[in-house]
Amino acid sequence: MKKSKIVIAAVVAVAAVMIVPRFLKPKEEVNSAAVPVVSVANPEIGTIEIYTDLSGSIEPSEMASIIPKAAGEVTEIYVKAGDVVTEGQPICHIDTKMVDTAKNSMDTAAVNLDNANRELERSRVLFESGNLSQQAYEQAQSSAELARLQYDSAKIAYDNQVEYSSITAPIAGKVESVSVEVHDNVSTQNIICVISGEGAKQVNFAVTERVVGGLHVGDTVEIDKNGTVYEGTISEVSTKIDDDTGLFNVKASLTEAQALATGSRVKLSVVSEHADNVLTVPTDAVYYSGGKPNVYTYDNGTVHEVPVEVGIFDAEKTEVISGLTADDQVIVTWSSELYEGSQVELAGADETTGETADETEEQAAE
Repeated sequence: MKKSKIVIAAVVAVAAVMIVPRFLKPKEEVNSAAVPVVSVANPEIGTIEIYTDLSGSIEPSEMASIIPKAAGEVTEIYVKAGDVVTEGQPICHIDTKMVDTAKNSMDTAAVNLDNANRELERSRVLFESGNLSQQAYEQAQSSAELARLQYDSAKIAYDNQVEYSSITAPIAGKVESVSVEVHDNVSTQNIICVISGEGAKQVNFAVTERVVGGLHVGDTVEIDKNGTVYEGTISEVSTKIDDDTGLFNVKASLTEAQALATGSRVKLSVVSEHADNVLTVPTDAVYYSGGKPNVYTYDNGTVHEVPVEVGIFDAEKTEVISGLTADDQVIVTWSSELYEGSQVELAGADETTGETADETEEQAAE
């Protein structure tokens, strides 16, 4: 029993050694241990870009859909899909049933013109010899002029019919499709052939009203196809909503993208929003209270809750439109004890204080 009392007394003594000194320490030192430690950063001038991922289709920058100018029967086809053609190269021949008629009209007009010129020459000789009146000579001149105009008109009609019957490539490039066969009857609404230009390609895509407001001609576009990245430049931004999709159509020209097949689908990324040379803070340092943004700043150990107006933001940075200056010290570490007027310490301050205290104790011992 005596031994048990000795053990209990020893335990009480040890506890006293551990607890009593804490109560004997100054009040300030005890409170200091409970003060949260925070890190701070000054707002920085920077650029924020918001990217939007989309999909688009590859098309040639120049595309020609060939439609006949006259109806008729296809009698010959000279190309097939995949062929490379030059500008002016024959594509097919159409019997418009009008070439022969136009040729006959032109030949008749040519004969009439020749006769009118002969009559004019005869009238001139008679007029100069005094054997023809002025009125009769002028009538011969008018008849010759009318015959010339009729011939010119007939020749134009014939040339047009020849052109209409012989379909040629309007541009140089690759034949993407041929949609007719020999003996098919075509009208002026049928697409006979589609040719893609041999120059650069473009990507066509559509965006929402929110995104289109941030796109401008000249902006850079990044295209990805099976892991290969291509770069493009926006060349056209529609200001009218497409009736079928309800979106805005956008085109971007591509460089060194010949490996991309016409009609293929690609992934692309565009900068839909950006802010240049703006004041920024870490996004994690912005808190919302009642839907309103604010940050906590450090001022000689005291926390201040500062309302701010923010702009665009990404995962790392948030644009601060108003409420802060570049000299403010923004608290960038979270603590549940952050509120207006709360006391905090800067990270690293404890180590400095500790070193100073040790040095003081050593000096006192000496």
